[in-house]
Amino acid sequence: MKTKIWVGAILLLFAFYLVVAFGSAIRFISAEEPVAKIIGVAALVVPLIGAWILIREVLFGARTQKMASILGAEGLLPEDNLPRTPSGRIIKAAADEDFVQYKEEAEANPTSWKSWHRLALAYDAAGDRRRARESMRTAIGFYLESSKTKA
Repeated sequence: MKTKIWVGAILLLFAFYLVVAFGSAIRFISAEEPVAKIIGVAALVVPLIGAWILIREVLFGARTQKMASILGAEGLLPEDNLPRTPSGRIIKAAADEDFVQYKEEAEANPTSWKSWHRLALAYDAAGDRRRARESMRTAIGFYLESSKTKA
């Protein structure tokens, strides 16, 4: 629940920023000087890129959460039983050893979003954030495909 409140607060803050940025951009674009017009266009483009990135990340999080809820309801989420250091970090050797089963599962079921989701969690536990996000994007793609065929 705290995460949703923070995301909502960030979205509200970003909406305020967009309003202010667009207002400034319009004032710059309406100025006579060519340099001011260029600054105005840039002041429009940069917030739009930021909005696109923010929307993409919020959708990523929402879809990931929805898929995790489905897996949790089906009892298919991996158990969080890996040994940890006193600070709470997962011991890498244990995560690497546990990773193998999820990699083999994804190789055996290459179009299963459930397998890819579980593989993404295994990558994350092993500390490979880049591959975790990449695998989660693959899982989302297969999830969206399966949702379309059901509809």
